[in-house]
Amino acid sequence: MAATELRRDDILHAAAELFADKGVAATTVRAIASQVGVQSGALYHYFPSKDAIAREVITSYLEELKTRYNSAAPRRLDPRARLRAIVEVSLRTAEESPHATIVYQNELANLRDLPEYQHTKKLADEVQQIWLETIDDGKRAGVFRGDIPSKVFHRFIRDAVWLSIKWRHPDDAYTSEDLARDCMSIFLDGFAA
Repeated sequence: MAATELRRDDILHAAAELFADKGVAATTVRAIASQVGVQSGALYHYFPSKDAIAREVITSYLEELKTRYNSAAPRRLDPRARLRAIVEVSLRTAEESPHATIVYQNELANLRDLPEYQHTKKLADEVQQIWLETIDDGKRAGVFRGDIPSKVFHRFIRDAVWLSIKWRHPDDAYTSEDLARDCMSIFLDGFAA
């Protein structure tokens, strides 16, 4: 059983790397199998299709992200501390799982309305809701501006956080903690002197 789980994890990691690089549509089952070092037919012992692999990459990523958000950013925290925790978790998760992060960003919009992605769509909505609840709690507490729609603020800060994976690397001297601090400062305090 442990060997099966290890092989599944190997397949998911290899597929995530290829999906991030080429996209799901352009990645072949043969390329995934080659990356793992097995015959392409062997992948079907672990997953029924390439789409099932893509779905699991995204779903596992979202489940991990939701678990981390709930652990690091409980609702009892004040909204500013909670938002910072969400930003920090997002950056750390992207740093630890860069390929899955890119697959999630690039592919979910194309896949979320397919019937087999209903659970994945629900998870994505739950992850978004954690951000939105935090922003709304901050508005109600008077620590965040009330004149900017929550969804607009969410999209701006979320995209700034998620897209940093394209320019920031884990070995940079500018750490994810530095980026979280600066992101919060820019979004909550502004950039003007």
